[in-house]
Amino acid sequence: MKIAIVVPCYNEEAVLAGTTRRLLDVISALNAKSGADAVLLYVDDGSSDRTWGLIEGYAKQYDCVCGLKLAHNRGHQQALWAGMEWAQRHADAAVSIDADLQDDVSVISEMVELFRKGNDIVYGVRRERTTDTRFKRWTALGFYRIVRWLGGDILYNHADFRLMSRRAIKALLDFPERNLFLRGMVYSLGFPHTSVYYDRKDRAAGESKYPLRRMISFALDGITSFSVRPLRFIVYLGALFMLVSLTAIVWALIVWLRGTVVPGWASLLVSLWFIGGAILLAVGTIGEYIGKIYSEVKRRPRYIIEKEV
Repeated sequence: MKIAIVVPCYNEEAVLAGTTRRLLDVISALNAKSGADAVLLYVDDGSSDRTWGLIEGYAKQYDCVCGLKLAHNRGHQQALWAGMEWAQRHADAAVSIDADLQDDVSVISEMVELFRKGNDIVYGVRRERTTDTRFKRWTALGFYRIVRWLGGDILYNHADFRLMSRRAIKALLDFPERNLFLRGMVYSLGFPHTSVYYDRKDRAAGESKYPLRRMISFALDGITSFSVRPLRFIVYLGALFMLVSLTAIVWALIVWLRGTVVPGWASLLVSLWFIGGAILLAVGTIGEYIGKIYSEVKRRPRYIIEKEV
């Protein structure tokens, strides 16, 4: 049984030495305990620091370390997809984990055991979000609730730390879309699955690759990739505005028939600003979906591999 540990990397030179050391220990334990033939695959997502040079060095030093270098920064989800494609060709199962190792590597052996018992997917789920700021906890909770409310199927407190069997990866790779939201796509596969729970650690070094701007972009991708309900809400909003406008017209006619002057600029100004903002919101929502259609129909490659070791 061959297990691939897939690690997307972007400017991770500060943590890569410690990450390699800890994952090599995991690989040694897996090989000794379960007889697995485990390998470590780094996917360099177009880093601008010494990340790829370090990966090349580790690949020369250790037989179980491999590397893919993408020709351009394509984003975490695309880099992870590249690793999944490699794993589908070379391994019976793949474990994906971020390079900062905030996820608990000690549960990987438990994932492998659950895979041997017949689970095609084993999700790594955080028990608590104690390492996050209060703002990040609230926004994360809000994101999961919004996605579920809009009809998306997603596992709460699960990111991209999971084990997938070869047949689950093959099914995932049959998804043709370029706008990837893997934590939702994987959960929709429907293969036998289970979860392991762990406590997330603080980042050892380096900086998070998900500032607020990228978190918002990722959340929008997740919502619009799995639900068309925002478009339906625009219809409901339009109906609501029509109802409000009809009520205002009736009220204005009644006041006019009574001979009272209709109040003027204040109510008109507020209405114009409110309706104008609602129109811009509606156009922006429609534009988000049109943008996704635009990127899908071009069918450009998800990524281009520059080097492989």
